[in-house]
Amino acid sequence: MPEGLLMFACTIADIIERFTAAEAVVMGDVTYGACCVDDYTAKALGADFLVHYGHSCLIPIDATQGVKMLYVFVDIKIDTSHFLETLRFNFPAGASLALVSTVQFVSALQAASQELRSQYKVCVPQCKPLSPGEILGCTSPRLAQDTDAIVYLGDGRFHLESVMIANPGIPAYRYDPYSKVFSQEHYAHERMHRARQEAIRTAAGARTWGLILGTLGRQGSPGILQHLESRLRALGRPYVRVLLSEIFPSKLQLFPDVDAWVQVACPRLSIDWGEAFSKPLLTPYEVRSPRGRRGSAAGLRAEPRRRGMPQAAGSPRGASPPRPAPQAAVALQDIEWQRTYPMDFYASQSLGPWTVNHASRQPQRPGRPAQVGSASRRGGGSPGPDPASGEARSEAAGARFAPSLLAAGGVEGCGRRGPLGAARTLGARCCVPKAPPCGFCPGPAPTGTRTSRGSGGQHP
Repeated sequence: MPEGLLMFACTIADIIERFTAAEAVVMGDVTYGACCVDDYTAKALGADFLVHYGHSCLIPIDATQGVKMLYVFVDIKIDTSHFLETLRFNFPAGASLALVSTVQFVSALQAASQELRSQYKVCVPQCKPLSPGEILGCTSPRLAQDTDAIVYLGDGRFHLESVMIANPGIPAYRYDPYSKVFSQEHYAHERMHRARQEAIRTAAGARTWGLILGTLGRQGSPGILQHLESRLRALGRPYVRVLLSEIFPSKLQLFPDVDAWVQVACPRLSIDWGEAFSKPLLTPYEVRSPRGRRGSAAGLRAEPRRRGMPQAAGSPRGASPPRPAPQAAVALQDIEWQRTYPMDFYASQSLGPWTVNHASRQPQRPGRPAQVGSASRRGGGSPGPDPASGEARSEAAGARFAPSLLAAGGVEGCGRRGPLGAARTLGARCCVPKAPPCGFCPGPAPTGTRTSRGSGGQHP
């Protein structure tokens, strides 16, 4: 359970034990998101059935470690009418809007999108295996270049920053359903690229590498770790494996002989907090070979700057976008540094073997064809065209929408109109009602036993 729902844990456990012969165990370890499904610990405890509250079906139920699995969504009701009025006030008719959210608000997002389609070009993108409109802090879809604005329904910025990183040229707005505040959000793309490039350049001279496998739920991917180990062995670089549930600077300082770290846990840990570590802390995507100079035996290369490439968002007009270091290619492969940082860590249609669900490490399931093919032939979640990332486009879009935003009273849109009264419902369907199924569901989940706290739906 997420920490916000732990207050209900004992009540739910009492209900289970009262009406069944089962013994209920509450797993109180920290749960940051859908990646923290702890089936390994459940198996170690001898559990027969694992219920994961509050997050989407990121880990397939047929991929858990011998433990039957049930996902229970938490659907939060919002004042949809105020959300719709705010969007209609701030965006002119005919604008192309991409609506995204976290799984708690996806049901409300789907309902709102249907109301908006008569006036706007509405896109509710899907990055499989996530549900349509759902984004994670490390996984977001690439949007079409002609999208005028991203509208994020939710509180906080962590998930929003993911889709902003993946689409640097598209203005982003956030509607907080609790405070009813509507604001335009910004991200320092150029600073982030500079920081990550500097970490990569520093790591290029590393003699000893440290590979961290995250053990918090399913954050860590043994497949990615094995891929990195094989590449480092081929390059003759010594490395050490470290297993950590949570990664802190003070913990890594206990390994003074390690010159550079690669963490297979959460990409945002390096992106958001990488500068807090004394040694470079890279993501699997960022790993580079110190020997990978152009023409080396490793066969690695850096991307030459091409003419006509879009300018990075947030860069001064006329300035060049961040350029990759010449020493090596990305991810110890013939992979070029992407001008747009990929947010595809759990995407089914990812760009390379630095991701969890890349086709190279997906076993073929009985009765199903191999999920290999070009992005153009696969629906939902396939990367769209590389969005323009120039400052001019962002400024033009901002100029188009900013006057109405300011006219609505600063960042508060149409203003607060009474208490929100959001109803938190403990109950679920595996897939969002009235929405296409998620990446692992063939259809809406059958409704299970209804209780006073909502309905339970078991994953097919």
